[in-house]
Amino acid sequence: MDARIDRVVTGDWADRNAWVIGDDDEVIVVDPGRDGRVVLDAVGDREIIAVICTHGHADHVEAAWEVAERDEAPVALHRKDRLIWSEVHDDSPDIDMEEGGAFEVAGVTLDVLHTPGHTPGSVSIYCEDLGVVFSGDALSADGPRPHDGEFPDFAAQLSAIGAELLPLPVTTRVLSGHGEESTVAEAEQRFDSWFAARPEISGDADD
Repeated sequence: MDARIDRVVTGDWADRNAWVIGDDDEVIVVDPGRDGRVVLDAVGDREIIAVICTHGHADHVEAAWEVAERDEAPVALHRKDRLIWSEVHDDSPDIDMEEGGAFEVAGVTLDVLHTPGHTPGSVSIYCEDLGVVFSGDALSADGPRPHDGEFPDFAAQLSAIGAELLPLPVTTRVLSGHGEESTVAEAEQRFDSWFAARPEISGDADD
């Protein structure tokens, strides 16, 4: 197995991550961000066979078509994030991702896990072969990630983490859309504290 993972820090935020998974011949790009040029520089002359967007927010999908069109690759997004996507792009994605879907690249499998909450169609991409999960903004090293300082649906986001991410092997690396990596073991250790802090974190203490 020659597949490897390249982290690409994109855009004007120093902590925004795009991920390139593949070998010397072909790759899949996860969350291309806003700056397609930086992503394409990291890809080099390798063939892009798909662009996967973990959710539809602009800072993760703005460069999706720019990156995909170089090699006429399809763009994948969960159908429940099409409305959010449409705030950035006029054309619809090529692939509607669903729980249980999968992509193949460089001899490894990328499995789609539906992890809603941050957005209705947020997904995480699990690669058992590489021992990693690309969690988008469902989960970062700091915990469940808000959007513009607020949690659209914190309960759903926490539930998705518990149902889809914590059951993964504890050594699984969590590679998120922002910041540094963590592990499932670290998330498991902190999960109860996130649950206990829910009113303050989500800003709904008076609801």
